[in-house]
Amino acid sequence: MTEFLDFLRHKYAYVAIGEFKPGTFAEARQLYEKAVSTYTESFKGAYLLQEPGTDRGIAIILWENIEDMDAHHNEIYEAALKKISHLFATPPITTFYEVCSEIGLPDEVKKLEMNKVS
Repeated sequence: MTEFLDFLRHKYAYVAIGEFKPGTFAEARQLYEKAVSTYTESFKGAYLLQEPGTDRGIAIILWENIEDMDAHHNEIYEAALKKISHLFATPPITTFYEVCSEIGLPDEVKKLEMNKVS
């Protein structure tokens, strides 16, 4: 029964919406990827979206629970955050969302989720 309840648990998404200084999106992307690559426990995936032809973007980081995000603030994360902060044209807007629906997940992710139930 515990496995079934785990399957029903919702994920959480940390979302940051911002704009970088002109021409700095590529550098910001590298720093974002470096910071996210350090995540392990409870980390479920990340997306970085860029509005075509601009330096505006949206970062989405998926977690099993909100508390685990704070646990991943290590030296590599802090160094990347310090390097990326000066690249923003204005401070990003950040918030958490509960993931209410997941449609069209890649087959590998679906298989992993289904294996938790069986």
